[in-house]
This record gives sequence, C-alpha cells and structure tokens, in this order.
Amino acid sequence: MIRVTRLNGKEFVVNAEMVQFIETTPDTVITLSSNEKIVVRESVDEIIERVIAYGRRVRNPAGP
Repeated sequence: MIRVTRLNGKEFVVNAEMVQFIETTPDTVITLSSNEKIVVRESVDEIIERVIAYGRRVRNPAGP
C-alpha cells in the first residue's frame, strides 16, 4: 500500500499492485486495474518512487 493525497487534502492508501498507469492531465491521475481513476496531489515521479519503495519492502521485508 502507498499513501497518497486527494486534491481536497484527505490522505488515503492505494494498493500499489493495482496501479495500472499514472498520467498528468495536468493533475496526477492514477488508474487502477479496475479502471477506477483517482486524482491526487502527488506528482507522477513521487508516485513512482512510492511504488518502487513498496516493491522493495515486499521483496525484502528485513531491510538491506
């Protein structure tokens, strides 16, 4: 799971494994594999970094 922020400032979590793609329209829109679209405050690069960090935590929970 990754934390993201809606445009209204409310924070929530998204299952990183469900992210299908991310685009800037100019807002950042996350499309999930269910085709649900979520508009968030974070940039595409921030979302990518969080998804990568999530993947690392899942594959190596004990840390480096």
